[in-house]
Amino acid sequence: MTSGRATPGTTLDAGDALFTMQLIRYFDERVVELYNQKLVRGSAHPYIGMEAIATGIISALGDQDLITSTHRGHGHCLARGLDPSRMLAEVLGRKSGYCRGKGGSMHITAMEHGMLGADGIVGGSHAIAVGAAYASRLQGRDTVVACFFGDGAANEGSFHEACNLASVLDAPVVFVCENNGWALSTRASSTMRIDDISTRAAGYGFPGVTVDGNDVHAVRAAADEAVARARSGAGPTLIEAKTHRMSAHSAFATGETSTTEELAAWAERDPIEALVRRSISTGELTDEAVAETRVRARAAIEAATEHAVNDEQPDPETAFEDVYASSHWTKEMRLA
Repeated sequence: MTSGRATPGTTLDAGDALFTMQLIRYFDERVVELYNQKLVRGSAHPYIGMEAIATGIISALGDQDLITSTHRGHGHCLARGLDPSRMLAEVLGRKSGYCRGKGGSMHITAMEHGMLGADGIVGGSHAIAVGAAYASRLQGRDTVVACFFGDGAANEGSFHEACNLASVLDAPVVFVCENNGWALSTRASSTMRIDDISTRAAGYGFPGVTVDGNDVHAVRAAADEAVARARSGAGPTLIEAKTHRMSAHSAFATGETSTTEELAAWAERDPIEALVRRSISTGELTDEAVAETRVRARAAIEAATEHAVNDEQPDPETAFEDVYASSHWTKEMRLA
């Protein structure tokens, strides 16, 4: 299955990018449907409307590179090449999920894909990203870490600490702020007195850039430069990708916070349709190719749904596996 990832240094392939973005869109639409059918425990946070960011950033990474994610992480996982069947199984808490059903929607981890984990804690992965990046450099590895987080997390102390440490260590990190304008129900404009979060990078001595988060080509161009800088040993970059989620905050919190006019304006800037218009106008894609790509993406999600819904529940006796380092402990000892 084409993932949308490209070889670093090459231009973005429009067909691959469209497949990835459409796959993400269909995946999260299906997750919401399954939540409404009471098949998803807890909640889930759709990435709908933000697909260009994960696709653009991750397409600039190599196989040796790593990512850290957020509570809104399905798009990052799919752009990184994770199997949608195993992902959906994890969201439904099933046996074949990436974490054997123990992580759920907000904690998918897949080390074999360089996916260090999604995190339900706002700002929870900043320090992890810097640590992984610096450790990789100490080990002599040619590794860059892309750290995704939202505008709300940019106000957490962990963000400032991580930026300062990454700067001091010249750690190969690309900080990616997905600024969708809202921290749950709080407008970003009411929590900070700057127009662009990227300007904060200057306080730590490394570059910051703001891009249109609905333009996958613009995101990819910024990512290429930031990844090259990090890989060369020059240190971190902060990319702020401005966008807007085209769904409620989560499958549970369905109350809309944006005005009708705002939603309509952002719907006109749908990143998938923007890519389609550009690709057809440049001749990169035809109407037939677009339709075929959407059919393939839809078929992948249908197959993933069939697998996940019919997958087995985890065996109760596995509840304590992967929890404690000491495998010789008994269940009674762990509960003591």
